[in-house]
Order: sequence, then structure tokens, then C-alpha cells
Amino acid sequence: MLASTVTTMQDNSAHGEDSFLSKDLGNGEFLDVVMDGVTGHGGEQASTELRDALDAGDLNNAKGIVQLLSEMNEDFYSVGSGRFLLTTVSAVLGRGDNVQIISAGDSPVFLINKDGHQKLSGHAGGFLHVGVAKAIGASEQFVQPAQVEITPSPGDRLLLATDGITDNMTIEELTEVIRNAGTPEAAASTIEDTIKERLQEGRVPETIGVRFRYDDRTAIIRFF
Repeated sequence: MLASTVTTMQDNSAHGEDSFLSKDLGNGEFLDVVMDGVTGHGGEQASTELRDALDAGDLNNAKGIVQLLSEMNEDFYSVGSGRFLLTTVSAVLGRGDNVQIISAGDSPVFLINKDGHQKLSGHAGGFLHVGVAKAIGASEQFVQPAQVEITPSPGDRLLLATDGITDNMTIEELTEVIRNAGTPEAAASTIEDTIKERLQEGRVPETIGVRFRYDDRTAIIRFF
């Protein structure tokens, strides 16, 4: 696996419903996951239980992750009937030379490099969170998550984020910050400072809605 460095950032003060996992699997391999529990629908419990299950699982490939998500979807739906225990999930598994992305719901994963950015999964920005319909626990019939596989190159950077971040900064802004930062920690610090400033002003760029959206914010930033 290509060597990489990673940092996590989280402010869960709005609703307390985001969760994340960044797990070193050895030999440069890793599992990064962000989960955004759906507000008012048992989101905190759902995201926490899913995080713990992913952490405890022996997950060697995308197939194993999808199987676990299917099992958790069945468990959540049996209790919540599609109205309770709902969470998005975006997982990035680094194994061998490749990175596998598995995503259900609207928490996006972006590949950022000198050429720009590419959305690998999810939906970012705005007020219409169509991805909630595909969240874990939302449907009795498990909706297969989106899957993408890439082979990262030196200089590539990955961003996993919940909408407390992507609703308040444009992907162009996030790309510029992450591409220009010397370390993942520096990128995270700049993002957090920008969002705190916008929270005080109550405003964001017009392209993502003008009005600041106060929500939990979680991100994992990985530099290859």
C-alpha cells in the first residue's frame, strides 16, 4: 500500500449524531469511515452502532463491508421500520495497491490532486439530501451501496466528509485548502477556522445556499 498520513476532525456539538473510524490495518493499509446519523431518527445510536460493528469486523475487502452493511441494515430496519435508526456511511478501504470506496447515503468522498477534484461517491452541498433515502436502515430491501475502486498516486489526497462541512464550504474551497496544505492537520485546521468564521457571520457562499447550516461536522483527510 502506498504510504499515507491521515488526520480526523469532528465537532459533534450540534446534534451528536456523526461518527467516524480511522483504523490502521498494518503495512500501510487502512479503513477510514464517516457516518452521519439522520437527525430525529435515532441517528446517534445508528451511527455509533455501525461504527462499532465496522471496528470489530475483520474486513478484508469491499464485499465484506457490503455484507456487514446489509446485516446492519436488516437489524436497524427490524427495529425502526425505516423511520428510526438511520445513518449514512462512506467507507474507504486501502488494501494492496488499491483503495475501495463503499458509500450509502449522502456523505461524499473526494479525490483531490494537482489536476483538481473528483467526487468518488455521495452528494455534497445544498438543502436536498436525496441520499437519506439510501441510508442504512431506511429500506427493508437493502439498497446496494455505490462502489468505486482507485489506485492512488503519490500526491493524491482523499477527503471524507459529512454535510456539516460540505454544506458550509464549497468543494472548490475544500480542494484549494487540501491541495495547498503541507499536512492533513494543516488542512483540517484551515477548514475548521473557515467554518467557525462562517458560523459567526451566519453566511456561506451563494452557490451552497447563502445561509450557514449548523450541523455536526466530521472529516477524514488522508495524504498519499
